[in-house]
Amino acid sequence: MKRLLVPAALIALSACQQPAPADGAAVVQTSGAICRPTPNGRQATGCYLTLTASRNDTLLSVESPVGALAQIHSSNLENNMMIMYEMKAGLPLPAGQAVSLAPGGNHIMLLGVKEPLVTGDTVPLTLTFAAARPMEIAVPVGQPPLPGAGADHAGH
Repeated sequence: MKRLLVPAALIALSACQQPAPADGAAVVQTSGAICRPTPNGRQATGCYLTLTASRNDTLLSVESPVGALAQIHSSNLENNMMIMYEMKAGLPLPAGQAVSLAPGGNHIMLLGVKEPLVTGDTVPLTLTFAAARPMEIAVPVGQPPLPGAGADHAGH
């Protein structure tokens, strides 16, 4: 029986990216995080993940030491062109609802990438929220496994 409990406990702990605070503050969980490799000569790329907040919250900002700047972007189709905008007020996270950042939609844009990112690398991201505590995650570099991926600033 103990053999089953240890793996089950490890799986349960790995599902929660942020420990539940004793003060009852908001908690955000992440899943499916991935950053695209940087194409030759480019210093920008997109990162994608799914966020689920225990209470209404907002992703306010993102930081990473691999780039000069990280921004939360929205993608909108305007006049048959995909246009990206920085979400200066942040990304709303309704309580209990999974919010996906994905190619062709909302995403994290890394700008001024210092060294080329290649498949197999890991990108450290610090996510800052309005209510939940800041979260540090390690994001693998690779191609997002999403069919029909839309445009992002880094190209395809």
